[in-house]
Amino acid sequence: MPTDAVAAGPGTAAARKASGSGASTPDGVPAFPVWRPVRGGNAFEITVARLAQAIKLGLVRVGERLPAERELAERLQVSRVTLREAIAALRDAGYLESRRGRTGGTFVRSALPAPGAGGGGPDAGELAREMGDRLPDALDFRRVLESGAAALAADRSLPAVERQRLVAALTASRDRDPVNRRVADSRLHLAIAAASGSPSLAAAVADVQLTLDRLLAAIPVITRNLDHSDAQHARIVDAILAGDRNAARSVMEEHCDATAALLRGLLG
Repeated sequence: MPTDAVAAGPGTAAARKASGSGASTPDGVPAFPVWRPVRGGNAFEITVARLAQAIKLGLVRVGERLPAERELAERLQVSRVTLREAIAALRDAGYLESRRGRTGGTFVRSALPAPGAGGGGPDAGELAREMGDRLPDALDFRRVLESGAAALAADRSLPAVERQRLVAALTASRDRDPVNRRVADSRLHLAIAAASGSPSLAAAVADVQLTLDRLLAAIPVITRNLDHSDAQHARIVDAILAGDRNAARSVMEEHCDATAALLRGLLG
């Protein structure tokens, strides 16, 4: 077996059986489903999710080394820059560690995030277990609901005060303090919902934001994801102010998909 392939073991063998194939690809990376090509506009978040899933499912166990960067990037069909950023994010969150030297590489440090990685709040895994089937339902509902709110907001001829409110909420949402960030992020989404002109829709968005709030506050803080989120927020607000309903809807869908990918990957 190539030196960068995942070492064999009980957890790995079980995962291979579950995947329906224990074969390796020609590049030496075991052919597990999580290593399939990344698709969609959220390559960073999906890559983080795939790596986290591999760790949580025991495909790469604590103490084992990830496949070589070149091979893994080719298998996932992402750039090496994206892969490095995803690895760095999981290293900061306590899942991975890097070692130098001939036997160096990126190794799994823990199948759980480091204490305090989520800002010192409640355990995200426990919160997810408490939610059960309500979590995927809330994520799907949010995607449909908030993208529709953004499209409706773009359809309206917003008065100056509402336009200013959106811009102010966007500016505040860039705060990187964990507590302030979470509140400001929610307020931006609520401002977008309010700009839709539908009180019923705004109330529903507030409900789904409340449902996910504690969970989003508890997951590890990943700087690259915050950068990506900030850029998407700006594109959504720009589309609304420009009256571009299709762009407002599609970027909001992309934004909600990024959040869902991270949650599903980190929480397994």
